[in-house]
Amino acid sequence: MSATPPLLARRFWREPTSLLPLRWGSYRGRYLGGLLFIIAGYVLLDGSNTYTVPFLLLGTVLNVTGWLVLPAVGARRLAIVGPALVFQWILLTGPQSVVVMVVPFLGWLLVRQRPALSYLSALLVVAVGIACANVFTTSQGEAASYGITAASVVAAAWLGRWIATRRPPVVIRPRTEKRPTPAG
Repeated sequence: MSATPPLLARRFWREPTSLLPLRWGSYRGRYLGGLLFIIAGYVLLDGSNTYTVPFLLLGTVLNVTGWLVLPAVGARRLAIVGPALVFQWILLTGPQSVVVMVVPFLGWLLVRQRPALSYLSALLVVAVGIACANVFTTSQGEAASYGITAASVVAAAWLGRWIATRRPPVVIRPRTEKRPTPAG
């Protein structure tokens, strides 16, 4: 009866990225800053055209900066920068391409370290993107199409988080033995 009962690592679910040791900044500051930069990048891109090239450049820089600032494992952040940038620029073709917003959303799930089951929430973004592409066929519907699809991305992100919180808490068992040290 010398065994200690397992300890609950966390009684309530916490964001996996909030548990990472950060080299600079606070979790909340980097999360909000990164999210703000990503959103601002997409908004500037939506408001740009061939006559407003500085908006294209600034939107691109803000988007990349946002992904790099988010608190996450470095490899996950770097993995999404390229695809997010490519698909951000594909959105310039008009409302028929809003379904590609699923790629940055999948990157969001990757960066936020969501479990595999939460990736099903991407189906919401795909469905809304296809519907918007069929309803808004001219450039006059571009803002509405982007807005509706962006709202579906936000809803899907919350759905993905809800799915992630349904996992059982992690149980940490106390170590009974010490690890062997390497000979040397």
